[in-house]
Amino acid sequence: PGTVGKLLNLATHSDRTIYFDLLPVELGDIKGYKIRFQLATVPGQTAFNETRRVVLKGTDGIVFVADSQWAMLPKNLESWQNLKDNLKANAISFEGIPIVIQYNKRDLPDILSIDAMQEALGLSSYPFVEAVASAGRGVTETFKLISKLTFVDLLRRLQGWRPDDAAAPERRDSDDLQTWKASLLNRTAPPTATKSRPLTLVPSSP
Repeated sequence: PGTVGKLLNLATHSDRTIYFDLLPVELGDIKGYKIRFQLATVPGQTAFNETRRVVLKGTDGIVFVADSQWAMLPKNLESWQNLKDNLKANAISFEGIPIVIQYNKRDLPDILSIDAMQEALGLSSYPFVEAVASAGRGVTETFKLISKLTFVDLLRRLQGWRPDDAAAPERRDSDDLQTWKASLLNRTAPPTATKSRPLTLVPSSP
């Protein structure tokens, strides 16, 4: 409770107020660096694309939350493409930024299997966590995974700025970090006992 940020709101031009959470997390000193994460959620509605683009401008890592319901597959595809477009607009390399996929709502009856969602959305190469956010399942695990990947990526970038003549020990550290990153990327969440359906056809958007 001592580290939870205030609930911030943004007034939009349409006179509607939208809310998002901003959670600062202090991790202290790690490998000589003082680390502070700021987590921000963004609204999913298409009308608030500008808000999403602005929030993404300074991002170092992303969690893409996909709705596991069959009927929401077109919206997931739309959101994934929107994320790519916004990163491009902000001159952020889509291939270079850490991304974790959270497959949410795994407790509902009519959901796609993880394999089917990965195939349909083209997400098979990304680390993922299965979640039921309403019950708190998979939320902490998602935060831990994106935090580790983001921290590893930040260290890699910071170490790359140092002089070559002092970099030999740091290269060893970098190798260790890359090994750690590879192990994280290859780690998958344990299977959950939920009923899911294979991918057959993408339903038409309403």
